[in-house]
Amino acid sequence: MLRKMEATLPAVAEELLKEIKKTFQETSHVPDDLLLALKFIFGSSAVAALDLVDQHSVTRIVSPSGRAVYQVLGSSGKQYTCYASCHFCTCPAFTFSVLRKGDSLLCKHILAVYLSQATGACQELSVPDQQLASILLEGEEG
Repeated sequence: MLRKMEATLPAVAEELLKEIKKTFQETSHVPDDLLLALKFIFGSSAVAALDLVDQHSVTRIVSPSGRAVYQVLGSSGKQYTCYASCHFCTCPAFTFSVLRKGDSLLCKHILAVYLSQATGACQELSVPDQQLASILLEGEEG
């Protein structure tokens, strides 16, 4: 069976994020067992990502053309651009731990994007297409 090539997380991580979203929609909170599973799969990034979500640091930026990108205000005060569709972040930790060493699935910023989507804690900002293009170019330079 041929499958469309796309960036995906390991199935166990995908299922966990789906379960967190489902449980949060039903109960408005994430139970301890799911938090422990999150820490088990994502390591120390999980706690840092949850902290970013609690601080409402994730913003989904959309343009009239329907394009969207996420920006996460990191703990250092720097904005990082995240592309959820391909699991990519402009932060140095992503480059080092995920791409070079391969010892992490995601950085805390991308995980914060997924968790903010699951819990509805993601802020939304509409911008003109030209401004979104500018944001994307800044992400490339960073």
